[in-house]
Amino acid sequence: MSSSIEQLLAHNKEKSLLDANKRVYISTYGCQMNVNDTERMYSLLEMANYSPVTTPDQADLIIINSCSIREKPVHKVYSEVGKYRKLKDRNPHLRIGVGGCVGQQEKENLIKSSPLIDFVFGTDNIDLLPSIIARSEQSGVGGKVVEAKFHHREPYHVETLVRNPGVATFVNITKGCDNFCTFCVVPYTRGREKSRPLQHVMDDVHKLVARGTKEVTLLGQNVNSYESDCGADFADLLEKIARETDVQRIRYTTSHPKDFNQKLIDVMARNQPKICEYIHLPFQSGSTRILERMNRGYTREEYLEKISMIKAAIPNVVLSTDIIVGFPGETEEDFLDTVRLVQEVGPETIFAFKYSPRPFTKAAQFTDQVEESVKDDRLARLFAAHDIVGKELAKKYDGQTLDILVEGHDEDRGNLHGRSSQNKNVFFNGDKSLIGKMVPVKITKAFSATMRGELQ
Repeated sequence: MSSSIEQLLAHNKEKSLLDANKRVYISTYGCQMNVNDTERMYSLLEMANYSPVTTPDQADLIIINSCSIREKPVHKVYSEVGKYRKLKDRNPHLRIGVGGCVGQQEKENLIKSSPLIDFVFGTDNIDLLPSIIARSEQSGVGGKVVEAKFHHREPYHVETLVRNPGVATFVNITKGCDNFCTFCVVPYTRGREKSRPLQHVMDDVHKLVARGTKEVTLLGQNVNSYESDCGADFADLLEKIARETDVQRIRYTTSHPKDFNQKLIDVMARNQPKICEYIHLPFQSGSTRILERMNRGYTREEYLEKISMIKAAIPNVVLSTDIIVGFPGETEEDFLDTVRLVQEVGPETIFAFKYSPRPFTKAAQFTDQVEESVKDDRLARLFAAHDIVGKELAKKYDGQTLDILVEGHDEDRGNLHGRSSQNKNVFFNGDKSLIGKMVPVKITKAFSATMRGELQ
């Protein structure tokens, strides 16, 4: 248990400031790390007698867990805070806080620009959240609190906190990033890279399995650069979880091509089907020239070599990737290299975005920015090119029977849904009693990401 949580439980005086029966609403943007951080916030606040609600008008406390990866993130925060003005007018004791990457990035500027915000906290300060709220309440109406310091020298010792882990859940194994890609703000908003001790991760997985979890996703900005204080690398961790826990499925995201090696591939190959054959491996650009400007640490040819290594050892591998179009200096030929790489690699799913300048990053200072209209055109063409690839790859699933881990029931559609080991969302008719079980489903209609099927 982290020291900040121990302090929360020990400081009864501070806890008394967080009155019973208060209600919290958290608005979440961005990546799976943010989703996981939100779950951690809810768990911490539950210890401090806050109950979650589904709409902001029900809340005594509103937190915006923000993301700064895409365009105009600060404006989005201000826009959302503005929507809560009437709620604040009706209830002057309503507390509004901003966390996540925008909180880390902007700090005091958020409160200076929006007096409706009562407190701001950074990505390294989530475990201090109950204390931050208590300090804000002590300050009374108009009191402001900012807590956004990085704790670079402290080890990454944190227990996975999940209120209701369910069938599938996330387990953080690393945080931060040391790669400093020229387009990416993560090193500035999440800090330098840290890895959790291997045994801490193992303990979390054992506890989650005991609570009914069937699948874990190991989470980090660059999971495959994981290195425990005992010397174990990511491949070692992955194999230890596969061999020594009763979890049924293991996934991970996101991996970096420069750190993807034969050892990791071999561990995946010999531990199927427990380790899913799905790999998310961002290439960002198909042009070596642009990859160098991005500071990605590999060339187009090296990325293709990694893909060949993977496919040789794991013939049934399913790939997805991240792509940026319109990076500064990207020519039409550079863009066409990206399209050709999609066609050559054959990712079944792509997550593609237009480049947008981020504060503190080197690429934001490049003078050869690409016109927005060109970015729009290239993004549309990329999606169109992948649509052809994705539809062709999806055909192989028609008529196949896949093992689906049932995750939930869609009340509106009246059917079950779950994922295959290929990370496909599959919808099919069935009884709620199947939730949490692995069942065979024959695919009747296959698309790139979602499918329909019949229970066998």
